[in-house]
Amino acid sequence: MNRPTARTAAPALLLALLPLAACGDDAADTGNADGELSGSITVAAAASLTETFEELAEQFEAEHDGVEVDLVFDSSGTLADQAAEGAPGDVLATADLRSMERAADAQADEPVVFATNDLVLVTPADNPADVTGIDSLDGADVTYVICVETAPCGGLAAEALAEAGVEREPASLEPDVKATLSRVVEDEADAGLVYRTDALAAGDDVQEIDLPERLTTEYPIVLLDQSRNAAVARAFIDFVLSTAGADVLTAAGFGTP
Repeated sequence: MNRPTARTAAPALLLALLPLAACGDDAADTGNADGELSGSITVAAAASLTETFEELAEQFEAEHDGVEVDLVFDSSGTLADQAAEGAPGDVLATADLRSMERAADAQADEPVVFATNDLVLVTPADNPADVTGIDSLDGADVTYVICVETAPCGGLAAEALAEAGVEREPASLEPDVKATLSRVVEDEADAGLVYRTDALAAGDDVQEIDLPERLTTEYPIVLLDQSRNAAVARAFIDFVLSTAGADVLTAAGFGTP
């Protein structure tokens, strides 16, 4: 989805701009002469939040003339580590609490859980390997993919495979859930373990299969110490936590905390 206002920044830009980052004591509450919000913020969010945060940023900008939201999407662990190292940014949203804890020293407030997500199994639309459940992943002719275990989706996938007793190794470990889904959509794998929201976003390009045991992750969001525009950043967090924000998340398949 291309939006004319909110811009998606490359993750590498966060570290490239590191010398510009300010400590929490220098964070500014930015507004115009009328007390209205203004200026830009950078929101670093888990890859699984791509579509929803693009929509949330668009709605937020529409409500606040003169505000711009720059979005950075990557694996939660990568973004949390960058935030902990002081990379420029205003808001961090991860796909699990464990990743958020890695950025504990960069948090200006207590993280707040705003959504949940479930792990599901997906196959290409025509299901060429006739996958019927997670047990099928042990089949000699089935190739499947998951996220790296350092990513929240990878941790859940490892748990699901262990619970199901699947001993066969995945064909590849992908950096995040979007990359995992792409391998399945492009018929480069017979199956993959992704979030329900990603399966929903893929639509008719995949078949979704529930797991025997429900595996859920929680999504926290927080203001960063190095924020240069704390007023706008806090307003954006409040918007994500609002009824309007919940409506966008629910429509995308996320659960409520």
